Order: sequence, then structure tokens, then C-alpha cells
Amino acid sequence: MTTFRIMSIFGTRPEAIKMAPLVNTLEKEADFENIVVVTAQHREMLDQVLNLFNIMPDHDLNIMQPGQTLYDITCRSLKGLEKILKKEKPDLVLVHGDTTTTLAGSLAAYYQQIPVGHVEAGLRSGNIYSPFPEELNRKLTGGIATLHFAPTFTAKNNLLSEGACEKNIFVTGNTVIDALLKTVKADYKFNDIKLDNIDFAKKKVLLVTTHRRENLGEPMENIFKALVKLHEEFTEIEIIFPVHKNPVVRNLAHRVLSGYNRIHLIEPLDYEPFANLMAKSYLILTDSGGIQEEAPALGKPVLVLRENTERPEAVEAGTVKLAGIQCENIHKITRELLTNQDFYGRMEKAVNPYGDGNACHRIVNGLKYYFGIIYEKPEDWKYM
Repeated sequence: MTTFRIMSIFGTRPEAIKMAPLVNTLEKEADFENIVVVTAQHREMLDQVLNLFNIMPDHDLNIMQPGQTLYDITCRSLKGLEKILKKEKPDLVLVHGDTTTTLAGSLAAYYQQIPVGHVEAGLRSGNIYSPFPEELNRKLTGGIATLHFAPTFTAKNNLLSEGACEKNIFVTGNTVIDALLKTVKADYKFNDIKLDNIDFAKKKVLLVTTHRRENLGEPMENIFKALVKLHEEFTEIEIIFPVHKNPVVRNLAHRVLSGYNRIHLIEPLDYEPFANLMAKSYLILTDSGGIQEEAPALGKPVLVLRENTERPEAVEAGTVKLAGIQCENIHKITRELLTNQDFYGRMEKAVNPYGDGNACHRIVNGLKYYFGIIYEKPEDWKYM
């Protein structure tokens, strides 16, 4: 029996979260030999996820350095992957999403004429500078990839409009839902005194994350001012903000948000406690892309702290609203969700358009179809 060598390349925590269940699924498949390569574009945060999902990389470039730039990440990843690809000679390389590791991994494979499968393909915001550099990373990777594993039909249509071959596009749902449903537990206990002291049953907990480059400076200060206004207006809320390690974010957060008894500035959480914190929260405000997919699977409304999103399906489904980056607008929309139960209920009960927990099996079947192991193309996933 022919065994096909599949190399998965990733380097950040978000990639690891979404690739981990796929790596675990490939490990169980007799038709594939699974090779895992990490660049460690993020180090500590990546390792947390590898440990949670019991993944031991076959190769670790360990490229992370203090003060690294996009040039540094790209060059070190590309050069390190050259040697590994020549040694391992995979039949196909899998990359995920939109990181600099993703772009470097797909380009390194292309230089050696190795086909690329792009997981979470086809997302577009329409602005190459927002999110930056992720939007262009995605588009360039899509131009290189042979196989496109699109999470939604919107993503598939984006790819078709750019000339991708329909027989090589598979609508799978998003693997992040596979990871999430394996991680959230109803009886989960936090190992953090601040979190353990919060009464999630009686308080309305607002979980906040913000870190994007385009929000640094005045936009982020506007976000924080909105949080202060909400804290002063609603005594029943608790605001939890795991503060990103970027010193620009940390300095601003502590300057604007310190000293308020119901605004909790905590250290970034590992994936497992963060996923369970999402599940226990009332409402989530974020500029993250992945949380726009995860939170709706838990029935949690999401306000996106950005002017646009490459995930319009969530807006159309009603699970997500764009709140922008202006203090008054963020305050207004959040206030309505805190006071209007009908509005909250519509978002809470909207159907999540991003997955049902079976995306990894669909991707594996797509690989089997590509390699001729099965002869009928798998059906596209439909969420409605």
C-alpha cells in the first residue's frame, strides 16, 4: 500500500490550535505519514498548544528572537524550511491561514515544486493592509496552493473569483471548532485566583482581547476608554482583559485601565483556560480573527473591534457585529447588548457558520481524493 507523506508547517499559537486536531487526525490514518514542522514564530504560546494536544514536532526551527520583524521571521523560516523539505521530501505540505510562517512555508514548498494544501483558505477583507500582514499572506498563499480547504462557501466563492480550480476547493468548516469542542468542559476550574473569585453565574462578564497592529495607539485608547465608561455605568459587569505581551499594548492598558475594581488585567492565558473562559463569559469584545469563529460555537455574541472583517459570514449569520474603533460606537453597541435581552438573544442563538466539529475528517477525505485513495469528491459542508 502506498503511503503519502504529509508535512504540516505552523509557527504561532492560533495556527497550532487550528492545526492540532488535524495533526491528531492524520496520525490515525494508515494512508498518510504525518510530519510536523514548527517554526516557533511564537515560542511559549506555541508550546502550550503542542503540550495540550500531545504533539511532538519532527522539526523545530525555534526562530523566535526578541524584537523580531516580519523580515526576520520570513527569512529565518524560509531558509530553515529549505533544508527540511529537501531531507523529508513530502508529497504535500499543509499550511494554515495567514501568518508569516504560512507564507514562508508555502513559498518554500513552491521553490521545490511540492504541492501545497491551504487550510482555512479563501478568507478576504478586501484591504491588503487590514489585517496586516495577514490579508496579503492569505492571498499569496492562495496563489501558490494546489488544494484549498475553505471553511465556508463565502471563502470558496472568493477563491473561484480569483481563478482557483473548483475541483481543488473543499468546503470543510473550520478546524478551530474541532479543537474547541474537545477543550471546553462544563466543570472546568481555573488555576487563577482572580478568575476563581468571579461569580460567572451572577455577573455579566465581558471578555476583551485586543492586540492587532492596526489598533495600536489611538484606536486602542478609544477601546479602553469605552471599557471605562461601561465599568462606570454598569455595576453588574466584570471586565476581564488578558493583556497581550506587546509592551505597547501593556503600557497603554495599565495607564488607562488600572485602578478599576471590576476591570481585571491578567496575563495571557493558555488555550485551555482561555477557551473555557470564553464559554463562561457573557459577551466578547475582540479584534482577533479566530475568536469570531470560536465564540459563536459557544453561543457567545462577539463585538469586533475593527472597521472590517475577513469573516463576513459571522456578521451575516448574526453571531458577530462590527463595533469599530470609536469609543462612542463601542459603548453604544455594548450597552445595547447589556440592556436589550431580545437583541442579545438573537445573537446568542444565531447559527454558527464556521463548523460542526468534523472539519478535520473532511480535510483528510479531501487529501484522499487528491491522491486517488477515494474516487468521489467529498461533499461540501453546509451550515444551514
